[in-house]
Amino acid sequence: MSTIRNDHEVARDLAIEAGQQLLRLRVRSGFEEPEVLRTLGDRVAHEFLFSALGRLRPSDSVLSEEGRDDPARLSARRVWIIDPLDGTREFSEEGRTDWAVHVALWENGVLAAGAVSLPAMGSTLSTVDPPWFPEERPAGQRLRITTSRTRPPEFVQRMGTQLGAEIMPMGSAGAKICAVLLGMADLYVHAGGQFEWDSAAPVAVARAAGMHTSRIDGAELTYNESDPTLPDILVCRPELSATLLASIRDVADLDSADPHAGG
Repeated sequence: MSTIRNDHEVARDLAIEAGQQLLRLRVRSGFEEPEVLRTLGDRVAHEFLFSALGRLRPSDSVLSEEGRDDPARLSARRVWIIDPLDGTREFSEEGRTDWAVHVALWENGVLAAGAVSLPAMGSTLSTVDPPWFPEERPAGQRLRITTSRTRPPEFVQRMGTQLGAEIMPMGSAGAKICAVLLGMADLYVHAGGQFEWDSAAPVAVARAAGMHTSRIDGAELTYNESDPTLPDILVCRPELSATLLASIRDVADLDSADPHAGG
């Protein structure tokens, strides 16, 4: 860690190291007791990230899924928002790769840096070197929607039907957003319940890459709020955003359904 020079590198390197620790834990513990593995994974990654940030950025606040929420962060200028293990269910299932480590920095009202490590895929996406995506989608290519594997919003199936899209259920929110960034999907949409740590790091990377990121009504995603819930999200290629937001409105209105229902 002595070679770390800036916040982007801090986020990237800590996410990578936490991910490596989680891979080693998987090998040592095996998969016979999934609940035990999930608990250990959350704890090991949180303790490493919290300790490392305390050493490297002692003046900054930290908001972690696995830590106590210190209200002092609300008056802090810099807050690290971390999800030590996003996709714990998938982490505890042998062979699954759709789990992640999220490390993001919120500074003066904006996401300033972020990294998503996908350890089982051997990949890390970060604001150090944001991923590049093609300027144009292949002509005639069917839209691909990635959404929650275990809690897909009810309206997504209607949206898929309306757009003639393929639905791709996946685990971690970070893995789903990275699928969009890597061109394996065209959009990620979720409603029905998330928190800031679920999306801060992948949204930081998506924004740095030029992607559209918003709530499903088009409102801005905001972070370091007193209530850390952030229940819905849309991430997509920028040229698709108007069509997709209109589709969400349409399918939600078809039966007067709340688009947040069923998440």
